[in-house]
Amino acid sequence: MSRIGALFLLLTLQQVATATSTLFPPSNASTAAAARLACHQLETTLSSSIVQTNGTEYESAATDAWNLQNTVFRPTCIVFPRVAGHVQVAMKAIFDAGSHYAVQAGGHSAMQGWNTVQDGVLIVFSEMKIASYDPVRDSITLEPGIRWVDAIAAVEAFGVAPAGGRLGDIGTGLLLGGGLSYLAASQGYSADTFMEVDVVLVNGELVTATATNKYSDLFRALKGGGNRFGIVTRYELQAIHTGTEEDSEWFGGLILYNSSAEAILNATARYTREVNDPKAALLISMSIQIIDGVGSPVYLATPFYNGPALPEDIFGEFLSIPAMVSQLGPLSYSGVAETLGLGDQRGLTQHFGASALLGDDSLFLDAFNHWTNFTTTYQDNFNSTTLAFTPITELQIQAGRNKGGNIINAPHGGFAAVQIYQTFNPGVVDIPANVQDGINLLFKQIPPSPGLPLYLNECDEEQEVFKSYGDYELMREIYVKYDPTKYNVNHMRGPLGLE
Repeated sequence: MSRIGALFLLLTLQQVATATSTLFPPSNASTAAAARLACHQLETTLSSSIVQTNGTEYESAATDAWNLQNTVFRPTCIVFPRVAGHVQVAMKAIFDAGSHYAVQAGGHSAMQGWNTVQDGVLIVFSEMKIASYDPVRDSITLEPGIRWVDAIAAVEAFGVAPAGGRLGDIGTGLLLGGGLSYLAASQGYSADTFMEVDVVLVNGELVTATATNKYSDLFRALKGGGNRFGIVTRYELQAIHTGTEEDSEWFGGLILYNSSAEAILNATARYTREVNDPKAALLISMSIQIIDGVGSPVYLATPFYNGPALPEDIFGEFLSIPAMVSQLGPLSYSGVAETLGLGDQRGLTQHFGASALLGDDSLFLDAFNHWTNFTTTYQDNFNSTTLAFTPITELQIQAGRNKGGNIINAPHGGFAAVQIYQTFNPGVVDIPANVQDGINLLFKQIPPSPGLPLYLNECDEEQEVFKSYGDYELMREIYVKYDPTKYNVNHMRGPLGLE
């Protein structure tokens, strides 16, 4: 697993295609016909370099998704837009034809079918990857195809960074799910840094949404609404002043443990309920690496502080636990963002699930015990499993509200976003039914604390994350306003709850 340096055995794409050619049944005749109609219209309207039905670029895009499950779909055509106008043309043709469709930015989703489509139109943003800094507006503008490693590098010389992801390979889709970053305690969710967004609606209309214009409701809904409200073609974000590469204004790194799980969990729970320092950040990953059927625990802490050292009163418990490896020191913000690597290894089926817990020692330990039992029961199926905790502090929640709020509308008080993550053995594309039953049981055994929102980017599709949002009913109203025929939910896979 990329977060802690595990080595993966990768299948070739040819082997994958052969092994999984019968996974997805053919679409019905009307679905396939609608996709052909849309693609024919697009081939007539746009150039052959923008709309492709086969060839090297088509094959590369169709099979490049991070989750193996999303590499076996065959879009009827793939659109590679260069400008927002191409997306408008594509969406209008899709809408008029009644075709299924999907959008791929970084391709890093673990949800099956959320960034690709079988017998439909796939829009891939690999040709729109520009990042720029405007010192007058003190903002960073991103095209949707850029990944965080490149976005950070593009503007670092100006001493600024976007509030993006914690793995370099992740794309801008993270923003639409809310987004968790190392800057969250001071900035809120990553989406809370939106200044403007250009978005193509389902009918092909391009609008610019801000917090104060007539699309302010859409602007709010895009902060956590995922792929349901339109296709974003430009993000303008607040620039966060993080320093240049030479400044090294941060301190931290990673600590690896192979024991002391309860002490780590207790320290994490305390951090979650007590720490409210805008300069502090923490991610905890409790993982079990499985080699030849034998599971080995590897627990990872990544503490960071925007200052010369890790304060003892915040991180002292983690520093006092015996560690296998401790790599801590001064860092630039790009160094912080690179600590966990790119996370770009492909070739395995990835599956996410989400929970959210108040900072109670017993809740964290109970979740860990259920996850450990689950892993032991099904470990023959896995390459690795992970139970990760991201503290979401009261400061983060308040920072988002100070910037106008988001559709997630988390309640006051700190909590931890909990990720439940499995990486399957090489060659596995379909999750076995008995394993999925075990995963579903695990979700019931680790329920979210009452009133807490789940994190969309790390959920299972069936968890209906939207219903956990504080502004769910408002979200439903906004969705119907901008998509009155519910075209999106009927023609694109994504989060449930707006049907």
